[in-house]
Amino acid sequence: MSTSLNSKSVVVTGGSKGIGKGMARVFAGHGAKVLVVARHLEDAEAAARDLSNGGATVGAFAADVTRLADMEAMARAAFDRHGGLDVLCANAGIFPQASIEEMSTENWDDVMNTNLKGTFVAIKACLPHLKKSSQGRIVITSSITGPVTGYPGWTHYGATKAGQLGFMRTACLELAKYGITVNAVMPGNILTEALQGLGEQYLETMAASIPLKRLGTVDDIGHAAAFLASKEAAYITGQTIIVDGGQVLPESLEALASA
Repeated sequence: MSTSLNSKSVVVTGGSKGIGKGMARVFAGHGAKVLVVARHLEDAEAAARDLSNGGATVGAFAADVTRLADMEAMARAAFDRHGGLDVLCANAGIFPQASIEEMSTENWDDVMNTNLKGTFVAIKACLPHLKKSSQGRIVITSSITGPVTGYPGWTHYGATKAGQLGFMRTACLELAKYGITVNAVMPGNILTEALQGLGEQYLETMAASIPLKRLGTVDDIGHAAAFLASKEAAYITGQTIIVDGGQVLPESLEALASA
């Protein structure tokens, strides 16, 4: 894997911070040419400057994943700047907390549009270029929340994360004829800027409930994504990798305490 990503053209949506920035850093570390995509150009450029230290090829692009024209422009930019497009990390997502009673239909639509529609739109826009690649890969950032677990205030988020996996399982069938694989990473509690905003008590409680006794890092997710995008993972499609330090495994806190 250390060489199979070298010089590959990679797009990371939501790449200016958090898990997306971690993905971009790992791919750049493997010698890939990375395009960091964010809604605001200044955010994408700041991340690209940071990740370019040491000579990595990392560029910036501003686009909204809910807009097909933006995603098509993004895909063309990656193709033109890097001579092709090999890997799409469909990572952009939001998770504002709101209970069902408090949630407005606008709140629901915003999360659906960014997380679920955004995945579809990004893939649709990149597909013409990915079809030309000899190593076409799509990696979706899902979550354990929704497909496996639940958390109060994230019904809309959980629905999108489960929806992404339903989308993936048919998308991989449609795109297999082009040699394109479609897989997903499912992060548990990863220490990002957004998670830190939930407070120290939340972070300590969550770490205590994880068998490895720590929250994950953004690079932990980046390494899983890089594997799925590698030549070595060419025969893997329609699959998920849970990266959560074993969080979903204990059936109770007692089971964890007695281990």
